[in-house]
Amino acid sequence: MLNPGTMLSGRYEIIELVGSGGMSEVYKAKCHVLNRYVAIKVLKPEFSSDVNFVTKFRIEAQSAAGLSHPNIVNVYDVGEDGGIYYIVMELVEGITLKEYIQKNGRIAPMEAIDFAIQIAQGVQAAHEHHTIHRDIKPQNIIIANNGTLKVTDFGIARAASSSTTTTNAMGSVHYISPEQARGGFSDERSDIYSLGITMYEMLTGHVPFEGENNVAIALMHIQGEMVSPREYYPDIPTSLEKIIRKCTQKKPERRYLTANALIADLNRVKENPNIDCIVVPKANVPTSPTIEMTKQEMEMIKTGRQVETADTAEVPPVKPRRSEPQVNRPVLKPSQYDDLFPDDDDDEDDADEGAYGDGDKVDEQYEEGDDLDPRLKKIIMVSSIAIAAVLAILAILLIGKIAGWNLFGGKKTEKSTDVITTEGTNTTSEEATVPMVNVVGLYKTAAEEQMKKNGFTNYEFVEKTDATVESGYVVSQSVDEGVSIAKDAKITIVISSGKEKTKVPDVLGYEDSQATTVLTEANLVVTHGYAYDDNVEKDHVISTDPVAGTEVEEGSTVKIIISNGKEKKTAVVPNLSGMTEADAEAKLAECNLVGSASYEYDDNVKEGNIISQDPEVNTELDEGATVSYVVSKGPKTITYSVSFSGSVTNTEFDFDMFGDVKVNISYTIGRESYLVYSGSLGKKGFPLSIDDAQGLTGIETNSGTFSVSITDSEGIDVTSSFNTGGLSATFTQEEDQ
Repeated sequence: MLNPGTMLSGRYEIIELVGSGGMSEVYKAKCHVLNRYVAIKVLKPEFSSDVNFVTKFRIEAQSAAGLSHPNIVNVYDVGEDGGIYYIVMELVEGITLKEYIQKNGRIAPMEAIDFAIQIAQGVQAAHEHHTIHRDIKPQNIIIANNGTLKVTDFGIARAASSSTTTTNAMGSVHYISPEQARGGFSDERSDIYSLGITMYEMLTGHVPFEGENNVAIALMHIQGEMVSPREYYPDIPTSLEKIIRKCTQKKPERRYLTANALIADLNRVKENPNIDCIVVPKANVPTSPTIEMTKQEMEMIKTGRQVETADTAEVPPVKPRRSEPQVNRPVLKPSQYDDLFPDDDDDEDDADEGAYGDGDKVDEQYEEGDDLDPRLKKIIMVSSIAIAAVLAILAILLIGKIAGWNLFGGKKTEKSTDVITTEGTNTTSEEATVPMVNVVGLYKTAAEEQMKKNGFTNYEFVEKTDATVESGYVVSQSVDEGVSIAKDAKITIVISSGKEKTKVPDVLGYEDSQATTVLTEANLVVTHGYAYDDNVEKDHVISTDPVAGTEVEEGSTVKIIISNGKEKKTAVVPNLSGMTEADAEAKLAECNLVGSASYEYDDNVKEGNIISQDPEVNTELDEGATVSYVVSKGPKTITYSVSFSGSVTNTEFDFDMFGDVKVNISYTIGRESYLVYSGSLGKKGFPLSIDDAQGLTGIETNSGTFSVSITDSEGIDVTSSFNTGGLSATFTQEEDQ
């Protein structure tokens, strides 16, 4: 397991573990080159140490990186760092289709059709690039938060099918195609079969085949008939049920040949669920006798069969089914159990001829017309003799019974029909008893189907917690396998409801080791994730998944998110030179930095633009740090202040005769006039002093003129009767701030 903060190839920073599977672990990471979050799938050590697998894995993952489609999880990069092999993929926030089915029980038909179309579109895009998935299953399909379905794991699935066939096949045995179960050649139609099984599970909430072990389930895929999904849920349209049947035909040539053809039919059913245009090929019923497999043959089914080239395979002589000339085809190493699954039609026979090598060479070893294997001839001959003998004996017995012959002597006796049960003595015919079947280990629906198939009518299911058996599977049955009982005898079948329930303890704010102890003592399995948090102390719990108080099974996994403390992020100081103050503030905010402005005159920088900054451009600072900058006030200007002094005196005006006068004194600078004094005065008001008059500031020139107006009570200008020459203005240069 990689620790948060680990860097891969100097580019990808591990953030947290988000999932773990049989072959790999998936982490959320950040790409520091493209500044985006990605998902990184890291191979586990047992696969990383296999040189052949790693080589194949890298080739196939690089091939998958060429796929780009909305319904495929895009692969960005493939790499290796210190023996750690990884794939960099698109980060999709959401849940797997498997989790969605488990959460909802089953999916409504119309929604299932929409899901199936999206999956098929992703599969078709891969097939067009000659990439076969080989492991289509709900666990490999992600439902994004926006509702889009994406198929994932192309590179790993293809590499595993070539280098780890047994492990891969058994791990996905519920969705495996018959040809994959046999260990034979698989192509695009294998993906279509697996998609058909996935559609079945979406509509019913469970897979069609359940068994005691993987081999039993694989054999069901090869030769078993699955129960129609409409028997579980009649609301499923017949046309959709036919699509699933066509996808899951045993022989590849009877399935949809392309995903596009499947999509076309799904769209037809989506538009009109009652449409009846789906044609399902009728399978021929094999008439060959049942063959009992040896332990060696069973082992071969478990381990699978690898494809070899014509140069390396040691091909034993095989009798051709016809003597027509054959073309050169890839040679498959023959399996001892090939005859277990007889061919139904001539097309399959032709395929088998090509599969085993050059037909012309085979013809040299066998005579024309010798169509049957000697062993098969012997079996047919012995079977024919046995059947003839049985028919002859039955005929004699029938004639004897009609004629009343006592062929075996003795007295004719009546068989007792009394059967002792726990409920008393009932009269039942001997033929009404049947041996009990074994349903232990089957899923509930599969067990119920098995009981119906064997004619039992009085059975009931009861639930019981069980720590070792998965929920929904049969734990025990009240009547042992093989015991003969009446078909209507009461049978109790115990179904596991899972492990004992417990509530997730509240460990928010606990220190890591303390929280782990509390959860472990509650019989829960603890996994960790890590995140930065400004409010939670480092190494303490931020949250749990599931949340505290949720009722879960004992032994369930609880993920605790541990605080890494406050996240220290850095930012690079941008170049602010020449920007306006508003633009500079926006740029700094974009970089998570804070600006601090000051202002100066500058003859060369336009007013409002940045003159300088501190720190310098490209300096690395913690996010939230302050960057100071200077804003230009434009060129510096000279201004003046002016103060007034002096007085106006009366020279000849007769106040006693004409009364008071009105005085207005103003000072004109350029086109602007400023009032210095205004008022009505009598004789005692003169001389009039303006030494206390308020001065002016911010004047851009240092010169001006006084203007004096004196009028009598009748408005007649009498200024000439006064001396105004004693007025003066003093200018002083101001300092710019």
